[in-house]
Amino acid sequence: MTARLVVCRCEDVTLGDVRRAVEHGYRDVESVKRYTGFGTGWCQGKQCSALVARVLARLTGEPPDAPFTARPPFRPVALGHLAALLADEESDASRKPR
Repeated sequence: MTARLVVCRCEDVTLGDVRRAVEHGYRDVESVKRYTGFGTGWCQGKQCSALVARVLARLTGEPPDAPFTARPPFRPVALGHLAALLADEESDASRKPR
């Protein structure tokens, strides 16, 4: 595989980045996450953690460890606040001249 293959689209982490992490001694999912930044983007690792675990298993010859713990947003956001934002956008759109 080519080193330019993207394994984490959110943080633009490539296969080469994961290989460099392993070469520097990072051999588990959490360490590679901290070294490369994969899994810290919009999807919080939902799209890339399984792929990176498989890549690590192939590179190290060891079975993949448990995936890292997904973290919630820094501050919880009530659904009512999000709905209010949508309502504000809709009312702004209706006020604009067409």
